[in-house]
Amino acid sequence: MDKGVYDVAIIGGGPAGMTAGIYAGRAHLKACILEGLSTGGQMFTTAVIENYPGYATIDGPGLTQAMEEQVRKWDVEILYKHITGLKRLSDSFEIQTLGGEAIHARTVILAAGSKPRKLNVPGEVEFAGRGVSYCATCDGAFFRGKNVAVIGGGDSAVEESLYLTRFVNKVTIIHRRDELRASKHLQERAFAEPKIEFVWDSVDEAIEGQQTVEQLRVKNLKTDTVTNLPVDGVFIYIGMLPNTDFVQGVVELDPWGYVVAGEDTATSEPGIFAAGDIRTKELRQIVTAVADGAVAAMAAERYLGERGL
Repeated sequence: MDKGVYDVAIIGGGPAGMTAGIYAGRAHLKACILEGLSTGGQMFTTAVIENYPGYATIDGPGLTQAMEEQVRKWDVEILYKHITGLKRLSDSFEIQTLGGEAIHARTVILAAGSKPRKLNVPGEVEFAGRGVSYCATCDGAFFRGKNVAVIGGGDSAVEESLYLTRFVNKVTIIHRRDELRASKHLQERAFAEPKIEFVWDSVDEAIEGQQTVEQLRVKNLKTDTVTNLPVDGVFIYIGMLPNTDFVQGVVELDPWGYVVAGEDTATSEPGIFAAGDIRTKELRQIVTAVADGAVAAMAAERYLGERGL
């Protein structure tokens, strides 16, 4: 057996990837997790997690640390690499990295997660890091005593709005519909929070200011009325995009760019499995990502065993 080839390479170090690592390690597979930045993924930037079994509440960094410690217990390597491509060789896969290094593995688990969807309005790029943010946990404290806007109406938008109330004077949630999509529990908390206000049936048309964000240009979709909303910061939560650029043409993707894979995590390419937010699925949560990771690792072990690898 070639000692330079991993049994399984896990691309992504979020909850799906780390769980896959734990299960691969327990199965005595030679495994690595390839992560571009830091472990945890979207979980790491979540301020309060209330729906992960075993914890009434826990913060994202705390749960990330606990998972990473468990991964390392099973001697799974965590390599900090930016992945640029993936291709099949005769009996293995070659994973290309930004630095030019190639990593080889007999099976691959795609667990690269997703990234925030952009608004694509004037000012969004210009004010990134100067009032525009996609992570309240990362940047909320910079807006202490100020007024901010949150764009979106789902769980993430409402959760992060509630978190921001720890620091800011007022949060204005701007949503294109006349009701939130967030869970009823989160809605109840948001409606009861005096620091949160709502602007319904509206979209952000532009983010404006001088050196930093000073106001939003907001359009009401029912009346076409445009108003200026004075704010010091804008937090954007309008959905996610899968990190699948590096597997274009390698595995089947759906029209939205997600890897086509069922509950068995198998993709269109034998030996490649998909776990977590990157794959087609109904619910994208930490708990479902963890389940995927376990299934994918076991599927990889079965694939290797059936081929005598």
